[in-house]
Amino acid sequence: MTPEVLIPLLAAAVISGTPILYATLGAMFSEKSGVLNLGVEGVMLTGCLTGFLVAKASGNPILAFGAAGLAGALTASLHGLVCLVFQGNQVVSGLALTLLGTGVANYFGTAFVGQAAPGFAPFPIPWLADIPGIGPVLFNHDPLVYLSYVLPPLFWLFFSHTRFGLNLRATGEFPGAAAAAGINAIAYRWAGVLVGGFFMGLGGAYLSLAYTHLWTNNLTAGRGWIAVALVIFSFWRPGRAVFGAYLFGGIMALQLRLQAFGTTLPSSLLLMLPYVLTVAVLVFSSLHNKKTGAPAALGVNIEPRD
Repeated sequence: MTPEVLIPLLAAAVISGTPILYATLGAMFSEKSGVLNLGVEGVMLTGCLTGFLVAKASGNPILAFGAAGLAGALTASLHGLVCLVFQGNQVVSGLALTLLGTGVANYFGTAFVGQAAPGFAPFPIPWLADIPGIGPVLFNHDPLVYLSYVLPPLFWLFFSHTRFGLNLRATGEFPGAAAAAGINAIAYRWAGVLVGGFFMGLGGAYLSLAYTHLWTNNLTAGRGWIAVALVIFSFWRPGRAVFGAYLFGGIMALQLRLQAFGTTLPSSLLLMLPYVLTVAVLVFSSLHNKKTGAPAALGVNIEPRD
């Protein structure tokens, strides 16, 4: 593959992988606290629509991006209400959240299908964008892509070197021991759910504010489910999530380019590629289940303390 083809493909992989990376980090944050959230797709869609509507109404994409994160946190709070207050099944609640978020986004968004809204434009970083090879791949994007570069190391520092992050992980590993040590496990799990939902909403907002600048129903196109699988693929480590997100982004970019080049392969087969990879990732992870690093109490409800 020549550089003229490879460099644009790698740049497209970064763009396509960015919303998946945001959502994966959000799901990881929630799961580190012990709360499994399978509603990532629904949360992303509510953030996606909220960002689009706020940008269209205000003309301010920065405000819209923040509003999308808040909408994601609000949507995820429904999951927290079911699982942390009413002690409901986390798997069932997450699936219901996906259905709810998808239905709400499609219902309120149908009237805006095909309409555009202000968003983020590419901003080449001076000097860095001119570096041969790596410059066009990494430093010729919009500000939301650049923000995604710093999030994984910040997440790693947070989980490994801050009191709040260590307490959050403790509630996901041994909530009983954490409670005995004076940690309010329920409060930390609430924080995990809300902050996780915030970043899922940001991932959805990227699609309407930077990736397309317009609204269409089901804009996430299954990226939320890919993010769920990617948390497992990355073994709950933010650094590995970067590689996984760009890998999935590259597969998505590749299938679009193959269609544009007029390949003889059926389009339906090409559209399957990202999801075939998702299944392969889950199979790979299941074969290494003793080394995944999943929180020991993931998906296990805890009773509120009086």
